[in-house]
Amino acid sequence: MQPFHVAIPVYDVELARKFYRDVMLCKEGRSSEKWVDFDMYGHQFVIHYKPETEGDLHTNSVDGHEIPVPHYGVILKWEDWESLAERLTELNISFVVEPYIRFKGEVGEQATMFFLDPCGNPLEFKAFKDESQIFAK
Repeated sequence: MQPFHVAIPVYDVELARKFYRDVMLCKEGRSSEKWVDFDMYGHQFVIHYKPETEGDLHTNSVDGHEIPVPHYGVILKWEDWESLAERLTELNISFVVEPYIRFKGEVGEQATMFFLDPCGNPLEFKAFKDESQIFAK
């Protein structure tokens, strides 16, 4: 799999930098006053300064949960997802959707969790019990 690149807006670069470095344990790469590159599980994840704006969190209903849109994240190995969920719970991260198993016993069964970074960006981390079903219908 090829690594991807995503850039997200943050209204406080230092606050977001601390979160992604210290909570998410992402290795920091290049940076300036307005942006920071991170290695998020082998992918380039960049925070870019953007002034804070007022706005409601939009959601869509999926499997009985209100899922924030848009959101960003990574598909992890099952064991890595379990470790991350446990660590975030121990750090008292407030979840938008608590860690759980979605579509249990169905095609595409997956572990998922949603939470916000300190600038309000929704993040989803998931894992598939059977990675060959990532794109299964």
